[in-house]
Amino acid sequence: MGDAKRRKVSLGESYGKPQPIVSWLPWLTKEKADQFVSITTTGAWIGIGVMATFWITVRFIGPSLGWWTLAN
Repeated sequence: MGDAKRRKVSLGESYGKPQPIVSWLPWLTKEKADQFVSITTTGAWIGIGVMATFWITVRFIGPSLGWWTLAN
């Protein structure tokens, strides 16, 4: 008996449907976990971009436009 047939026999009606990763958290499926990773990765890259833009503004743009001077 192949692995897929064995799985189909053991899972019965729920074969092919998303299975929860943890049995006591039924909404936490692999698809939801992948979506969470995707969203947090995107958020991290947005945060890095905002931080870099802020640093460039404080370090270079502000002093060059005379908004403030750097204290060395």
